[in-house]
Amino acid sequence: MGTLYLVRHGQASFGAENYDQLSARGVEQCVRLGEYWRERGMQFDAVIRGSLQRHAQTLDAICQGMQMDCEPLVTPALNEYDSHALIAAVRPGPRPEVHTPELYKQHFRLLCDALAQWMSGTITPVGMPGWDEFSGGVRGVLEQVRDQHVGRNVLLVSSGGPIATAMSEVLSTPAEMMIALNMRIRNSAVTEFSISPRRLMLQTFNSLAHLDSDAHRDWITYA
Repeated sequence: MGTLYLVRHGQASFGAENYDQLSARGVEQCVRLGEYWRERGMQFDAVIRGSLQRHAQTLDAICQGMQMDCEPLVTPALNEYDSHALIAAVRPGPRPEVHTPELYKQHFRLLCDALAQWMSGTITPVGMPGWDEFSGGVRGVLEQVRDQHVGRNVLLVSSGGPIATAMSEVLSTPAEMMIALNMRIRNSAVTEFSISPRRLMLQTFNSLAHLDSDAHRDWITYA
């Protein structure tokens, strides 16, 4: 039985003009993940990632740490939802820069509310697919892995939203559970599904074993 390893991208540039760019810490997190896997002899038979820049940078850093070449299948179905479009749909107008803990909390409370309204069909954020199309894209990738990669190890690099959606799909939870899962996934965290011909099954969620040392524990980030 093979395993699907879903990795959330490393720390991006929250609060900057371009979020879709790993920070220096984000690169370090992902290089460390690659080193951790190399130390344990990990190899992948297939690699899949979203088409966002932070997905490409995350995979490049993992492969650097593993000292291996990566030739991924790239699919927009693994791209994150547009948080700015979601928030604008429920709270139009300019938003303050998020630079304090309280503003950070307000931002994510508003985002959770927007996600719930998007999933229920109450809002249609500009430039975004509907929830059914978004979740269906993630489901399609999971079905592809199950159909084509039984008995193989597969690396998938994406974002919190698609990974939480995959979790909700595999566990058959209410769709709204995706929001709670999404808010907990840490940068460079690993979630594992075992792959059988009939289904995917959860093994681990949101693991940071590669950062579980005195030298790396302060590298843990969420955004």
